[in-house]
Amino acid sequence: MTENPAHRPVIGIFWMLVTGLCFVAVTALVKLVGIRIPAAEAAFLRYALGLVFLLPMIGPIRRARLTRRQLGLFGLRGVLHTGGVILWFFAMARIPLAEVTAMNYLAPVYVTVGAALFLGEKLALRRIMAVVVALIGTAIILRPGFRELDMGHIAMLFTAVFFAGGYLLAKVLSDEASPAVVVGMLSITVTIGLAPAAAAVWVTPTPWELGVLFLVACFATAGHYTMTMAFAAAPVTVTQPVSFLQLVWAVLLGLVLFNEAPDIWVIVGGLVIIGAISFITWREAVLNRRQITPLVGQTKL
Repeated sequence: MTENPAHRPVIGIFWMLVTGLCFVAVTALVKLVGIRIPAAEAAFLRYALGLVFLLPMIGPIRRARLTRRQLGLFGLRGVLHTGGVILWFFAMARIPLAEVTAMNYLAPVYVTVGAALFLGEKLALRRIMAVVVALIGTAIILRPGFRELDMGHIAMLFTAVFFAGGYLLAKVLSDEASPAVVVGMLSITVTIGLAPAAAAVWVTPTPWELGVLFLVACFATAGHYTMTMAFAAAPVTVTQPVSFLQLVWAVLLGLVLFNEAPDIWVIVGGLVIIGAISFITWREAVLNRRQITPLVGQTKL
């Protein structure tokens, strides 16, 4: 019996709900580890422990016969993602879950600007206005001059830039290599990139910390898999809005697990950024362009 096409959007929404829960679990687990393990080491352990999920990708990578140019692009993507991951782990241990989640929404906005600068995408007035609105949302979250900013906030601003750059390179490489190769090469290059940074600040982890970071790898891998399922089942205009529930989950988890009182301005600023991303995504669908705006989570761990 064939599947009813009318049910596909429902399936896409379901998988995106699961994706959001997986990524919020990642952030909560990283916060649970705390600051005893330096950010670079925690990030390295997350990727090193996750290499077990790379085994099915070894064959496609060996058969890909990558050119020197492609290897260079994969290497550059690895460098950018390495920087983003270190900064993300640093921020996660220092500022509330909701603030990390809300500021992570900036990455798709930076991708829109980067696509215009480096991929020849047209940046029409409406898209420029959407970017401006997103930056206003960021200002609402940070409120410089009205509250003391933590280094975690600064780290998140640059995290989004690094992740956006890595995503744009992934867009270029996805036209030349299979998804297994693109994902596998990211894991390899980031693990290699994190190794010297981790060695420089190494603190012997406890078995408990190793276990938590392995769970981070499990949930991150599961989140990317379920996000792929969601993307295959329904259009991005259906699944993208569901991914914004991550902010809701982050607020609730922060309150219940870490006693982080909800900040109304963080929620308002996050919603403003979400509105801008939703508009950009909708415009891409209306104009029938190749999707440039990433799903929330595609630029993450």
